[in-house]
Amino acid sequence: MRYYFDIRDGDELAPDEEGIEFRSIERAEEEAIMSLAEFAWEAVREHLKGRGSARRIAVEVRADNGPVLQARFSFEIGKARSARP
Repeated sequence: MRYYFDIRDGDELAPDEEGIEFRSIERAEEEAIMSLAEFAWEAVREHLKGRGSARRIAVEVRADNGPVLQARFSFEIGKARSARP
């Protein structure tokens, strides 16, 4: 079966027009998780370079007959306020 891996970054969606063929949904799930890990790492790197902020990223997997699964990652780094007497 052919699976499509659409990338959602916040409110923006980048649809996968080609897809990848896998023998099982489990293999497609592994691919979604690995792809999400790469996007998450890049988002964290952008934040550390001072070019990023809170992020919501998802890999939305669909087949020809519709949605199959979604893998999501979100993070936000907030600095603690110092307590003053």
